[in-house]
Amino acid sequence: MFKKITVFGTRGIPDVLGGVETHCQNLYPEIRQQFEVDICVIARSPYVSYRRSRYKNVDTLALWAPKKRSLEAIVHSVVAAFRTWVDRSDIVHVHAIGPGLVVPLLRLLGKRVVFTHHGPDYERQKWGWAAKQILMLGEKVAVKYAHEVIVISEVINQIIQQKYDRRDAHLIYNGVPAPQPLDDALIDKILGRYGLQPGNYIVMVGRFVEEKGMHDVLAAYQQSGLTVPLVLVGDADHPTEYSTRLKQDALQTPNVVLTGFLKGEALQVVFSQASLFVMPSYHEGLPIALLEAMSFSLPVVVSDILPNLEVGLPAEAHFRVGDVADIAEKMTRWQNTPRIDYHDYLQRYDWSEIARKTVSVYHRLYKTTG
Repeated sequence: MFKKITVFGTRGIPDVLGGVETHCQNLYPEIRQQFEVDICVIARSPYVSYRRSRYKNVDTLALWAPKKRSLEAIVHSVVAAFRTWVDRSDIVHVHAIGPGLVVPLLRLLGKRVVFTHHGPDYERQKWGWAAKQILMLGEKVAVKYAHEVIVISEVINQIIQQKYDRRDAHLIYNGVPAPQPLDDALIDKILGRYGLQPGNYIVMVGRFVEEKGMHDVLAAYQQSGLTVPLVLVGDADHPTEYSTRLKQDALQTPNVVLTGFLKGEALQVVFSQASLFVMPSYHEGLPIALLEAMSFSLPVVVSDILPNLEVGLPAEAHFRVGDVADIAEKMTRWQNTPRIDYHDYLQRYDWSEIARKTVSVYHRLYKTTG
């Protein structure tokens, strides 16, 4: 029986913005709760305040990484890979295709490796040609050399079957936690900070990068003539010309609120009390922010990219990706819609079941490589 799992590929946990980060923050405490196994999540030092810590019985360790977009993932992953050589881990679980570059190194170090593919990051608009080539190489070697591969959506499963003929991947979706009750006084305090009223604003949550499409939402909001506030939750990990211009445009648009990065209860309050959630992404793996919005029963309108379509929402909840007029029309039509019960949609995104399925992959790997 395996006794220790080491995890890397995330910037860190807890409360670090990002899809992989949210995935790891929910998955590993759930695994630890269900099974007697030691887990250590290795974080990137620029994103967390600790050197060593513990979160819900999961050990966390920060290792150095340069806070430079093109280098941080691969440099940190190499450092983390060599750290696993001496940490007595039975299994190493690597997340995302950038860190996936070190899967062959982990194999050379004698480690049992599970790789989770969170999406084709080389499709993100922020990457130049060279970075895209490196990410595609990371995908290729991770899918080829990992002992076991997990994919978070059927879209990704089809990609690796068609490109690499890997047909034994495990489809295990991202999950969404059940929303926790929020104190009325806390709601009033947090919303008061931004001049917001419950149920009277539109929200979008994400990093300020091109593929999240916030510029499209801002343009659509300006075009729509809506006066209900538009709240943009997030920021850029690394300031860019795009993120700077987006902030300038937002600040010059009446009734647009920039909150910056939010975490914990502040994020839950601002997220949960909106009247409408909008996601105009050009690229997603499986959209955790959308699932979270649905868990709060928010009306949602989202772009028609394949990962969003896979969630199974009705056609009228989708707009054509990049179509500002269509986004404006959907925002106007949906922003006064009553809350929606998404229970049937969310059943397959249960973290307890996701943890059980992930551990079954670990058991399979440990048994076959025993």
